[in-house]
Amino acid sequence: MHAAQRQVLVLGAGLAGLGAARHLADAGFQVSVIEARPRIGGRIHTSRSWAGMPMDLGASWIHGSKANPLTDLAKTAGAQLRATSYDAAMMLDGTGQQIDPDLRAPKALIAKALRQAENGSRDISVLAALQALPEWHRARAKTQRLAQHLLNATLEQEYGAPLAQLSAWYGQDGDEFDGPDMLFPGGYDQLLAPLARGLRIHMGQSVRAIAPGQVTLDSGQTIRADHIICTLPLGVLQSGRISFGAPLSASRQAAIDGLQMGLLNKCWLRFDRIAWPGDVDWIEWLGPTAGAWAQWVSLARAAKWPVLLGFHAAAGAQALEGLDDAATVAQATHALRQMFGSSFPAPVAAQITRWGRDPFSMGSYSFNAVGTSGHSRAALFGPEWDGQLWFAGEATSPRYFGTAHGALISGRQAAAGVAGI
Repeated sequence: MHAAQRQVLVLGAGLAGLGAARHLADAGFQVSVIEARPRIGGRIHTSRSWAGMPMDLGASWIHGSKANPLTDLAKTAGAQLRATSYDAAMMLDGTGQQIDPDLRAPKALIAKALRQAENGSRDISVLAALQALPEWHRARAKTQRLAQHLLNATLEQEYGAPLAQLSAWYGQDGDEFDGPDMLFPGGYDQLLAPLARGLRIHMGQSVRAIAPGQVTLDSGQTIRADHIICTLPLGVLQSGRISFGAPLSASRQAAIDGLQMGLLNKCWLRFDRIAWPGDVDWIEWLGPTAGAWAQWVSLARAAKWPVLLGFHAAAGAQALEGLDDAATVAQATHALRQMFGSSFPAPVAAQITRWGRDPFSMGSYSFNAVGTSGHSRAALFGPEWDGQLWFAGEATSPRYFGTAHGALISGRQAAAGVAGI
C-alpha cells in the first residue's frame, strides 16, 4: 500500500508521539494523533501563569546538549537556551552554615556496595546492597548522612526511584550526551510547535481499548487505522485502564509489569526579590530529614528571576502529594528559613506538581526496578500484532530512558519502522 493510502494513528501527543507523527506526515502518511489531555506535550508542560516567567512543570532541561536531537529541535524552534552548572553550587548544613564536606568516604561506601552487588548471583536493590555492606553499619553518623544525601541527589532525584526498588545492577544504565545541561527561559513547550505544525491532533480524547486495526475511545467512538503507534506512559499501561484486543507478547507484558514508574515533583516558588546567593544554580541542604527540601535550583543566575525550585523524589515526593498547596509552601518556607535565617521572605506565589496523581502519566518517568534492564525496554519497544501496533516512549528506550530526548528518539524510530513495513 502506498504511504499516502496508509492510515496511522498515534496515541499520545508527547515528544514520542509528536516525533513519530511528524516523521510519518513528512513521509506522506495519513496521520492522526489522539491525546487525552486538553493540551499537547504530555510530560512537557510549561505554565505561563506568571507573566514573563514561563515555568516548566515537567521536563526542564536538555540533558547533555552536544549531538542531542533536542538541541537541533530547539534551533529549529528558535528557542533560547541557558546553561546551568553543577559546579555553580553551594551546600548548607542543618544550621544554614555553608560547608564543603569531604565526600570521599560516603562515595567510597556507595561504590563498594554497588560493586559487591554487581558480583552477586542475583539483582538486588540499591538499598539492599548498602545494608548488606558491613562497613555501612560501622560508618560514622556523619558519613552515613552524607551518603544518604548523595543517594538522594544522584539516584532518587535522577531516576525518581525509591532505593528499595532501584536495581543495583541496571538502575544507572542510561547513556548521556556530552555538553552542558540547558534550560529554556522561554519554556520547554517551544519545542512542540515545529513537531505539531499541520498535524491532525484530537485533544481531550482518552483511549479505552486497542485492538488490531482499531482504537476505541472512552466516548465509545472507534477509529480504524492500518498502524497504531502507542506512546502512552508506562504508568498508564500499568494502570489497567486500557484493554488490548489480543494478547501482547510475553516479553512485552513482562516489561510492562516489571519496569516501574518513578516520581519527581517540583515546587516552584516566586519571591519579591532574590534573597539568596545569586551566583549559584544549585543549593543543597543537609537538613534534619534526608531528601526533604534537600535539592534546590535557583533561576537567579540563569534567568535573573527571583525564583527557586525545590525537588522531591520517590517516597518523599509521594508523601508531599498528600498535602495541599498551602501546607507545601509552609513546609518549603520553613526549610528555607532554616537554611537562610528567620528573616528569609515568604514566597509571593507557588506552582506545585503532583505527577503521581496525574491520570494521564501516573508518575514522572520510568526506572529500572530490580529484575529489569535495558533488555526489558528493548522488549517493550517496537512492533506487535505483525506490525499493526507499535510501542514507543521514554520507557522503551534502553539507552535514554527517563529523558525527553529518549522519548523523541523512540518515536522517530517507531515511525521509521512503520514506514519500512
